[in-house]
Amino acid sequence: MSEPVLEFAFELRVDCDPHLRIGRSADEELTFTPITGGTVAGPLLNGAVLAGGGDWAVERSGTSQLEARYLLRADDGAVIDILNRGYFRASAEAIALHEAGEHVDEAEIYFRTAPVFQTDAPAHRWLAEHQFVGLARDEDGQVCVRVFVVR
Repeated sequence: MSEPVLEFAFELRVDCDPHLRIGRSADEELTFTPITGGTVAGPLLNGAVLAGGGDWAVERSGTSQLEARYLLRADDGAVIDILNRGYFRASAEAIALHEAGEHVDEAEIYFRTAPVFQTDAPAHRWLAEHQFVGLARDEDGQVCVRVFVVR
């Protein structure tokens, strides 16, 4: 079997409000981050992130399990649903540097996702028929996800 080939599809730049703490137990913390907008730009899709979705995160033992659900509107007007699950992990030192506005080497932070798309728009049906991988980062107050289609 051949190795997978990743093709850059687009970058999501997602605007978020501050997270809301829902609850905490001895071993985990649940938060919700409202999504307020953003952009989609790349060789295979361009458009906007629509306000109204959100990201639920459960942190256990220093790793956050993420589940974000929101809508995209392509430049042609088609609406696309995205369910983006993933993981975030970083050392306390890396998080402190990031929060202080300092540069943090991407190797110090693990932030990966696996977006799944739904749409019936013919021009974008390919999104609902392929597997994707996202490489994410926080940048300038946005969550930025470089999305690659697995070929």
